[in-house]
Amino acid sequence: MLRSVGAITFGIASDRWGRKWPFVINNVLFIVLELGTGFCQTYKQFLACRALFGIAMGGLYGNAAATALEDCPLEARGIVSGLLQQGYAFGYLLATAFARGLVDTTPHGWRPLYWFGACPPVLIILFRLCLPETNTFLQRQATREEVRGGSHGSQDLYPTLLKSEFSFSANAVTVTQVVANLGALTGGTLCGWASQIFGRRFSIIVISIVGGALLYPYTFVTSTNVMAAAFFEQFCVQGAWGVIPIHLMELSPGSIRTFTVGTAYQLGNLVSSASSTIESTIGERFPLPPTETEKHRYQYGKVICIFMGCVFAYTIIVTFLGPERLGRQFDVAHDTDMAEVAAHRGTTTVGEGAESDVEKGTVSRIEG
Repeated sequence: MLRSVGAITFGIASDRWGRKWPFVINNVLFIVLELGTGFCQTYKQFLACRALFGIAMGGLYGNAAATALEDCPLEARGIVSGLLQQGYAFGYLLATAFARGLVDTTPHGWRPLYWFGACPPVLIILFRLCLPETNTFLQRQATREEVRGGSHGSQDLYPTLLKSEFSFSANAVTVTQVVANLGALTGGTLCGWASQIFGRRFSIIVISIVGGALLYPYTFVTSTNVMAAAFFEQFCVQGAWGVIPIHLMELSPGSIRTFTVGTAYQLGNLVSSASSTIESTIGERFPLPPTETEKHRYQYGKVICIFMGCVFAYTIIVTFLGPERLGRQFDVAHDTDMAEVAAHRGTTTVGEGAESDVEKGTVSRIEG
């Protein structure tokens, strides 16, 4: 729930002071709070630590999207958007593997997973410190100085379904999850690339329809053959969601791009945060016969199928009714906000393809 707080706070900071340092501060918070989580001794301590972690988590998405996509060549936006969104799937894949290797394999129980989770942000901080601000942000800053003088229901409960309803072993659950996330990585990248050709709305709608058609095998095939369904279902889920970062970027006003993208994405996370609880609660209405190893079993597959069907339908409707600005330019020369600012200064209006006084000043500042 607190991710939205982070999206708003760090979104405003990133739009005002740049992408770099809010991103670095975000990752420093990740390190501190991941380490702190591993040392919690009570549920209240754990809840407080994860609440603060939610703020840090929420602040990152919009910043990362802006950094990755603002200066991206127009022809590459779709595939880079897909790659960006698949950071989620790749992280989920790594978490699945490391959870299998670190949780309950030492005397410290679950804690090593959180301690280990504090390590990758160190490398990410070092990497980001070596990179400059985006040119688009520098242009906006230069112009301001002159004037002054953005799938949980399909994944979170799925391991429980595999173990409880399908009687998969721990290793089989891990392998299935890894296969599913490989599908997610592939789908997000390919569909992001395809959206550059076929458009954002068309790509999201088509892949959502295919994903809806695959829900039955994904949730009702009880053998290890479900791995194929898991691969292609997550291909579709992340395929649709992989287009969303660039779609949101192209729809967002330039001056509040990070704020808009990050807050929209985290508000969606807020809505979906109860999905596992909703699915498990409804699933308890459909009990299954007990086994030797598990007394309480439920038909989670049926609930996930219905839940995800509703999500796909909602996504299709909202995307169909919404606008699209495929190929929108992000630079100052094509920014209506900056055009209005320039007009107040009495400079030439920034038009499509026109070189203005603002552009000349911006270029000279950047070159300087």
